[in-house]
Amino acid sequence: MSEPHVVGVVGSLREESYTRVGIERALAAAKELGATTELLDLQEFDLPVFDADHREVGDAVKFADSIHAADSILLGTPVYHGSYSGVLKNALDYCGFDEFEHKTVGLLAVAGGGFPITALEHLRSVCRALNCWVIPHQAAVPNAGNYVADGRITDADIEDRVTTLGEEAVQYANIEPDPACFESGENVGADD
Repeated sequence: MSEPHVVGVVGSLREESYTRVGIERALAAAKELGATTELLDLQEFDLPVFDADHREVGDAVKFADSIHAADSILLGTPVYHGSYSGVLKNALDYCGFDEFEHKTVGLLAVAGGGFPITALEHLRSVCRALNCWVIPHQAAVPNAGNYVADGRITDADIEDRVTTLGEEAVQYANIEPDPACFESGENVGADD
């Protein structure tokens, strides 16, 4: 079996993004286990607001091709109003079953406050609708301003959770997927 390819998506546009720090740490852990890795920083992509009539604008094809080539995908998001970022939602809208079905997906959320869990729940629902296999372990970085500094995670427990996420992206990269879930069957038009 060849080495798995793990892609990490940074769903933040901030220059000093705590989400980027988390995804980079998870990808480093994946690489330490022998995976090839790729960072997809949405700050570097031209992805206009999604319009179903114009799916191949800007860097949409490049982004979707990178997701399609992955064995495992790590989705990282800041928490905005209790959910994941609009920039990540927009990027995911350029993808569908062709890119995500039967892929392993790991989730990371970063919050300025103390409650990043709902963003992870919302992303988990989206991934189920795309018929992904979502890693049960998820990483959350609450109160990020207190635990991320100088491009690294400063809290040992949080760093361990993020590292574990990257390791499990490798360990479960080729897991036998479950049968299609109810959500994916009801996701009408997702693969149009």
